[in-house]
Amino acid sequence: MSATMKAWAVVENGAPLKEIDLPMPEPTGREILLEVTHCGVCHSDLHLWDGYYDLGSAGRYEIVQRGITLPLALGHEIVGRVVKLGPEASGVKVGDVRIVYPWVGCGECARCKAGEDNLCAKQRSLGIYQHGGYATHVIAAHAGHLVDPGDLDPALAATYACSGITVYAAIRKVMPLPADTPVVLIGAGGLGLSAIAVLRALGHKAIVSVDTSARKREAALAAGATAVVDGNDPALHKAIIAACGGQPEAIIDLVNGSGTAKAAHAALAKGGKLIMVGLFGGELNIPLPFMPMRALTLQGSFVGTPGDLRELVDLAQGGALPKLQIETVPQREADAAIHRLKAGDVTGRLVLVADGA
Repeated sequence: MSATMKAWAVVENGAPLKEIDLPMPEPTGREILLEVTHCGVCHSDLHLWDGYYDLGSAGRYEIVQRGITLPLALGHEIVGRVVKLGPEASGVKVGDVRIVYPWVGCGECARCKAGEDNLCAKQRSLGIYQHGGYATHVIAAHAGHLVDPGDLDPALAATYACSGITVYAAIRKVMPLPADTPVVLIGAGGLGLSAIAVLRALGHKAIVSVDTSARKREAALAAGATAVVDGNDPALHKAIIAACGGQPEAIIDLVNGSGTAKAAHAALAKGGKLIMVGLFGGELNIPLPFMPMRALTLQGSFVGTPGDLRELVDLAQGGALPKLQIETVPQREADAAIHRLKAGDVTGRLVLVADGA
């Protein structure tokens, strides 16, 4: 009888996750099989669960158009224990605990060979195109996609594979800036709190957090934000400018919906940068002459590279990176966890923990 693994999978978009048995993956070539110990519950999981992305006037982008098939075990913020190596694999041994880089590319194109797997046109990402960490086991493409968490709490380390490198890569796109030049972070959920932690670890001293939730604004201040803005303000761009003491040079939009993008664009200083990260949905209509006249940069940022993950983990060693608020829940309660995230009933990050972790 063939070996199987447990998964808490999307079997129908919008329906409760279902516990199912799937064939146990067999590592081939340089692949490595890991038993999942921890997996973060990420806002990106919601789009896959819902089955679509909101593209504003362009309508809905159904996940089937991306070649994603069901059933699917979500989860791309993974820490696991190595249990088996493929015949050509090296660099780790059975029993090693590793963070799994999930943004798997084809491995052959120029992007992948340059270490930019996240920009590969032929994505095979875990929890999206392959079963992810809402299952008991996952396959890593090779040892270069495994990072030693060192002295980090594995529940926290798991979040670095997505939320951590997502904000780290976005922050790198606005740097260098003087430490007292405001950086605006729109969204104070898991990504926003991660971004505050990374900025503080990098020595930045002016961090403005924007959110519609008073509870999350309080969490942002507790995490080290130097000012907060109520995202419900009808003149949001003016509130952002006031909190910064002038038009900001750098805004990272971790929500990236129609309203937040419009306010961010309006608030930017001449020569400013808006880094667009979130997948909330919608569109941004702007007068094109303002782009060259104000010398603005609008740039998308999609997760990060394996190198970003290694740099972030190195930065975090020894407690140098302020810790996020983490709540752990049993892996078997994945459905309840994703429903809580959908309802906005989460401050910080939820991390699923396997029974044998």
